[in-house]
Amino acid sequence: MPFALNFVHPLLMWVLLGLMLYSGYLGYKASLIRKVSAEERKAMVPLHYGQRHAQFGAVILGLTLLGAVGGMAATFLKNGKLILGPHLFVGLAVAVLVIATASLGPSLQKGKDWARGLHVAINGGVLML
Repeated sequence: MPFALNFVHPLLMWVLLGLMLYSGYLGYKASLIRKVSAEERKAMVPLHYGQRHAQFGAVILGLTLLGAVGGMAATFLKNGKLILGPHLFVGLAVAVLVIATASLGPSLQKGKDWARGLHVAINGGVLML
């Protein structure tokens, strides 16, 4: 395996961290729209925070799955086996949690408060991992 391929997975994970933080910022701004005055809302709605947040979510989902599979593939190509350890299990947990939070999309679009709270909690857990 070429030496440069060793850096694809870590670089992708740093990019994902940045995307997740920015998407969280957009989600926070979208949630503020529900709480501000009508005048402030008129200024914020054209910025499409919620739509941009959802679009970033789809990108994050795809890149997370590619990163998880790519990381396992790189490990297998480098060592001839998967190494069962904390890094693998945390990576798999992140992938599962990102899928779980994406599955809340329809409930979030319907305005369910329980889904919003669960979405924020799961994504907080993902960032901690």
